[in-house]
Amino acid sequence: MFPPKTPAPANPIPSSSPAFGTPAHTLKPFAIAPVKATILPILLPPATLRPLAFRTFTKKHSLTLTSSALQELAAFIGRHCGSAWREEGLAEKVLEEVAKSWKNRNGGVIVDGGSQELKEILKTLEGNMSGGRVVTGRELNRHNSLALDAGQEADHTNTRLGLRPTMALTRDDTQTSFGMSGLGVEEEDQDDEGLNNPRKWLKIINAYEHPRMLYNITKKHFERDPSKPSLMPSASHKTTLFRNRYNVIHQRLLRNESFQSSAVATTKGPPSLKRSSSSVLTTQQTHRITPIANLLGRHGTHHMLLGLLSILPTGNLAINDLTGTISLDVSHAVAIPEDSAWFTPGMIVLVDGVYEEEEESVGKGLGNSNGIGGIIGGRFQGFFIGQPPCEKRKATLGVSGPDGGLDHTIGGGFGWIDFLGVGSERAVGSKMRKLEQRLLRQSQSDPDVPSRGRVIVVGELNLDQPRALQALRKILTTYAMEPEGSSPMTFVLAGNFTQHAVMAGGGASGGSVEYKEYFDSLASVLSDFPTLLQTSTFVFVPGDNDGWASAFSSGAAVPLPRRGVPEMFTSRIRRAFASANAEAGTKTGGGEAIWTSNPARLSIFGPAHEIVLFRDDMSTRMRRTAVRLKSSEANGDDPENEGQDADPENDSHTPKSTSKPSAPTTTIDHENDIDMTAALDATDTMDIDTTTTITTTTNPSKPATSKPSPSFPHDIQTARRLVKTVLDQGYLSPFRHAIRPVHWDHDAALHLYPLPTALVLVDATAPPFAVTYEGCHVVNPGAVLVAGRRGVGRWVEYELGGAGRVRECLF
Repeated sequence: MFPPKTPAPANPIPSSSPAFGTPAHTLKPFAIAPVKATILPILLPPATLRPLAFRTFTKKHSLTLTSSALQELAAFIGRHCGSAWREEGLAEKVLEEVAKSWKNRNGGVIVDGGSQELKEILKTLEGNMSGGRVVTGRELNRHNSLALDAGQEADHTNTRLGLRPTMALTRDDTQTSFGMSGLGVEEEDQDDEGLNNPRKWLKIINAYEHPRMLYNITKKHFERDPSKPSLMPSASHKTTLFRNRYNVIHQRLLRNESFQSSAVATTKGPPSLKRSSSSVLTTQQTHRITPIANLLGRHGTHHMLLGLLSILPTGNLAINDLTGTISLDVSHAVAIPEDSAWFTPGMIVLVDGVYEEEEESVGKGLGNSNGIGGIIGGRFQGFFIGQPPCEKRKATLGVSGPDGGLDHTIGGGFGWIDFLGVGSERAVGSKMRKLEQRLLRQSQSDPDVPSRGRVIVVGELNLDQPRALQALRKILTTYAMEPEGSSPMTFVLAGNFTQHAVMAGGGASGGSVEYKEYFDSLASVLSDFPTLLQTSTFVFVPGDNDGWASAFSSGAAVPLPRRGVPEMFTSRIRRAFASANAEAGTKTGGGEAIWTSNPARLSIFGPAHEIVLFRDDMSTRMRRTAVRLKSSEANGDDPENEGQDADPENDSHTPKSTSKPSAPTTTIDHENDIDMTAALDATDTMDIDTTTTITTTTNPSKPATSKPSPSFPHDIQTARRLVKTVLDQGYLSPFRHAIRPVHWDHDAALHLYPLPTALVLVDATAPPFAVTYEGCHVVNPGAVLVAGRRGVGRWVEYELGGAGRVRECLF
């Protein structure tokens, strides 16, 4: 009855209504492209994105985001991911891809928003996003959203995005390879002849190029000082200098076990620096530092203060911290451990005693009446005084294990901080140790052949003394006769290069012509050893008598840090190195002469070896300005043993003869003498080299005595006191600025935090020594000419990662 219906005309565009004959099945393929999902942009605050970005960049990929980078990422995610950035996990995927791209481009530890690399990554990623998701035009791999299948398109896409072509990243790859761009380390470059030279990994860091780090007490982290340094800054920078010194020592002290309270253990009696006579105490005894301002109204109470020793306008000794100042009485104070260190005004010390409030205070009226920010009335009667214990380098950086690898870590620490600008310990430390093992350790097949990784230190080289040049010639002859390929890596020649400040002399030239002639004589000596000039790096560290600073100081203490010797005086020495390298036909990689500042740092294999070079007669300055304390052995009842009189050991700096000394075990441990256990231990595991031919080693099977024996060499006691004082202070100039001036904006080069692996302290007034304290090896070669012994030269030979030894020769 009804005629059949004619089929509807084919329509490539399906209808949304059945009345228009929409087919039951969608036609394939569509003639038009699918409509992209629309994203409604939002304004995403950076603070809202910060937790997710911190978890992705810092926790997972070990990167640090700056505020500008966080703002750029927040704007990008808000614009391209919209309101679904959190619910659907769109932002996390974007952050993941940005972090991987940044690490693949070797952008460094810190992600800066103003960097061109981040802008290119975001621009590339923008062209590969659809509907808030990252796509590449092909089916995504289930393991890595941007690691595509093999093929030209996948390789092209990965190259365009700046991503790794690997399918998955291993833990070792993600944590050890990143951060190596600054050092130029690549696996495929191991066969490069330049990288096989250990001197390729040697870097001298000038004090004026040293990164300036400030400790932020709010974030409990080190931050780079953004201001531009100046030699004439505002007065507020001096306050920042002392405040930063105090904050670094204070946070270091709070990390010590003796200053960490326990919720379980209880303390019997008030904490003290002196150990109780009872040995049956099993509870943990902790210590608490009291701010000086909190002493007000607490007459007769027992406290422990951490502050800076200073001198009041009245001439009395005082101690001050960030909250106030109080007069200090040390007439009955005893050093803990006894005679272990010097205490001079300008040092930050720990004092244990009782606060005594008086009606007529010595400092009353000199400051604020309520004591806050001024001088507090009364006085603090100190009974025990000690240096703040230093912290081992591994504990500071938060790494442990035999090689300091990332598989052995300690919670906390500042391992990701690049203190020297050569890469952080956690980022490149493990890689650098592997390179050192391959280049220095495995390459040495014969153990009898001298090692290449040696640093030769020649101290107090007075060029105006002909015998000093003869001694230097003999020293260089000793190393020039060694087998080929085993020359020392570095020679360090320290001033003063003239016995007197000739630059301050009169006449038309002012002594500059004479000063240049001395270096010309040195150039003639160095020219006789072309092999050493071709294979070693010579580092010259100036003293107080060297130009230009001595032209106006006349040899007195000049501000630290001080610049190196000007090039106009050293042109002939540079010419000698150029001639030696040209004779050998080496255009790059040959020997060089570097005239650095005082102090300076040697970085060998990145953060693996940090060697501090410092030239200063610190021993005599400490003896002149040290506070005299009560001594229970000799001066216990002497009424004159009070105040801040100078140390009577004013002639102890004369070096004693060490021609044929014995080689005793000199590990000193005062662990049973004090209450602070290892916290204020004077010389726990302090290894000292007392010989001139071999290095003294410790014997753990023989326990050390609690006090030095009467026959203990006096030179060793002087070396112990000097080393402990400097390393516990963590500062190369712990004196008042009137005694030893410091450039306020460049004091970062004077900090010893974290402890270096080695400290070369050239002090002509102290006996030569090689001491290891808290993992830091300290050497002092003294003067190259041995006092009282004609025709004897002395220097120090330091082995990387090992110990130094004092050597002598006859000339």
